[in-house]
Amino acid sequence: MIPSDLHRRTLLSITAGAPFAALAARAQPAWPTKPIRVLSGGAPGGGSDIFARLIEGRLHERLGQPLWIDNRPGAGGMVAAEIAARAAPDGHTFFISNLATNGIGVSLYRRVPFDPAKDLPGVARIATMSNVLVVRSDSGITSVHELVAYVGANPAKANFASAGAGTSSHLSALLFAQRTGIAVTHVPYRGTAGALAALLAGEVLFCLDNLPVYAQHAKSGALRILAVSKATRLAVLPDVPTLQEVGVADFDVSTWCGVSAATGTPSAILERMGAEIVAAVNDPQIAGRIRDVAAEPAPLGPADYDAFIRSEVKKWEPVVRASGATVE
Repeated sequence: MIPSDLHRRTLLSITAGAPFAALAARAQPAWPTKPIRVLSGGAPGGGSDIFARLIEGRLHERLGQPLWIDNRPGAGGMVAAEIAARAAPDGHTFFISNLATNGIGVSLYRRVPFDPAKDLPGVARIATMSNVLVVRSDSGITSVHELVAYVGANPAKANFASAGAGTSSHLSALLFAQRTGIAVTHVPYRGTAGALAALLAGEVLFCLDNLPVYAQHAKSGALRILAVSKATRLAVLPDVPTLQEVGVADFDVSTWCGVSAATGTPSAILERMGAEIVAAVNDPQIAGRIRDVAAEPAPLGPADYDAFIRSEVKKWEPVVRASGATVE
């Protein structure tokens, strides 16, 4: 039998601790408590926008709050990145991070509006995709060799559209021009949707941009895909050669898209949001929809996504330096 004084002390300890345990439980803030803002650096219909909307419904269902996709195109996505970096760190502001902003932009811009080493912590990677070299079907150009020859013979028409300075569509096209020895003129737009519209309207000769936005127009016959930027052919485009195959040496470019959070967002929220996004991307229906837009599901959680972004910065820094492209 427990002695009565010890019994009393044990009971007092338990009962005294109970209010503190309850208080600690109450101190954990509920999340989310309002709609979640997701900043996109592209215009509606662009690459970042597409992937945000593919997971929007699943996250609403799981988190109990709707997602507010806030499109803020400009400066290759850096406008949206800066807004996200400076937002309140309460777990209600996120950013669709991508190669342009988090991999290339930090080397391209002389004044970067966020510190890539500490700001915009990674939450989850969603997908990877190839860029494609694409022209209008009525251009009469049917191969990469014909495009290079046309540019050489018609320098005044050698212009290409990009989703903005510092995007993968900008740097990929400059790299293509360097490797093939052609001179081209860059025409930046506010997002991939703007670059696509310019190509469809005949305002530019070609784009080397994210496949998902151009895929449907290639299927309809309005555009012709001449090559893919990855080193290996794509399952969705088995008959389209890679740029390496047609003689553009050492050309291997993949783009990616994911979610990052406002600077200072609590780690518990990063982990919860990251787990929900990874689960969404692993869902067969959502994964199928990602493949339907010619991308590949590629989920990574917070720590792995951060490490991946650091590796991309290291990879693209010498490319940006060699291109001579810098933006004030």
